[in-house]
Amino acid sequence: MVRAAVLPAVSAPLDIVEIALPDPGPGEVRVRLAAAGVCHSDLSLSNGTLRQPVPAVLGHEGAGTVVAVGEGVRGFAPGDGVVLNWAPACGSCHFCVALGEPWLCAEANARTTVPYAHTRDGQPLYPGLSVAAFAEETVVPERAVLPLPAGIPLEDAAVLGCAVLTGYGAVHHSARVVPGERVVVLGVGGVGLATVRSARIAGAEQVIAVDVTPGKEGLARAAGATDFLVASERTARDVRALTGGLGADVAIECVGRARAVRTAWDATRRGGRTTVLGIGGKEERVSFSSLEIFHFARTLTGCVYGNSDPARDLPVLATHVREGRFDLSALVTEHIELDGIPDAFEAMLAGRGGRALVRF
Repeated sequence: MVRAAVLPAVSAPLDIVEIALPDPGPGEVRVRLAAAGVCHSDLSLSNGTLRQPVPAVLGHEGAGTVVAVGEGVRGFAPGDGVVLNWAPACGSCHFCVALGEPWLCAEANARTTVPYAHTRDGQPLYPGLSVAAFAEETVVPERAVLPLPAGIPLEDAAVLGCAVLTGYGAVHHSARVVPGERVVVLGVGGVGLATVRSARIAGAEQVIAVDVTPGKEGLARAAGATDFLVASERTARDVRALTGGLGADVAIECVGRARAVRTAWDATRRGGRTTVLGIGGKEERVSFSSLEIFHFARTLTGCVYGNSDPARDLPVLATHVREGRFDLSALVTEHIELDGIPDAFEAMLAGRGGRALVRF
């Protein structure tokens, strides 16, 4: 039995209980968690914005140590440090093979609909986003674990699995920021802070961070922001004022709200690029006129998991961490235990803090 944070039903409070976790089956790996980040996607799963069979153990951003492997597992052994991958590519679907876009893998989330453990009374449990990291231990497919990069502390590595890969990928693979460009980042939670830092690594001359909470200015500037704005009706105009009247070359939206997407678009210069990272509900509608699409000649793109290939990008990120360009611990604003997750959700709703990290 292991302790876990269980979501019994959509929008219900989390229960901290013991669950029965099976031994790993063929092709599976059992991992003892060292730490797990509390991501806004977990909140979206809990309130029904994203679909998730319940009851479920949420949590998808984590790192830990392999304690057992199932038959056929060749790449990992007990004692290995690993980073969890919540969107493991199958390597055989059209997106993986023909298009080379593993972040869009057709089978990446197939595991979410298959029970992986049981409650003490025998009720089946589903793994949130395939990983179920809000537990002392979890069992995942071998392709859902990545080797812990050398020189990276296990606890710090937890945020690599979602916030950092997403923010870094959005900058380098979706927006494709180049040296000298001006970037605006809307929303500076965990992903937003990683995006700010990644924009600076990419050589952005100016990075304007925008958030509804004035208290996040220190976090944003520590991550590399050159300017900070408190979100308002004037945000797009304020961005243009800071960029010589033109607007940002790149706007990256990390909130998932229609208003924020529209603001990101409006804050981008003619011919600029707007990337949407935030996950909004289906009721969030964004509208544009045909004339403005023609006139501004901007590009608007969605971005899943930063358009990242973790096997390719994790070693690159590890180099940035080891050489001092990316401080993973700076993304974490609070260390909590399992029973602190509901408060972390409330902090997200209130717009406070960066990344809360569950330590086991």
